[in-house]
Amino acid sequence: MLVLPDRDAAEEVVEALRERFAVAEEPQVVRDALAGEDDAEDAQWLVVLRDEAGRLDPGELDAFAGEWEGWREEP
Repeated sequence: MLVLPDRDAAEEVVEALRERFAVAEEPQVVRDALAGEDDAEDAQWLVVLRDEAGRLDPGELDAFAGEWEGWREEP
């Protein structure tokens, strides 16, 4: 799972994942409201992707998400 600061970044990441990593399954974009925040703008966006074969390197994914000021988390 990749955590991004906004929806635009999350959508860009999905496109770039297809190009750079040739992911077979469409990653899901999910809004994650921050706990205790009242403002609808205060949310993180998650890009949920499956890698059951284990072919995606966690370090590469973390660096990749960092290009959009994001990071990788284990689900």
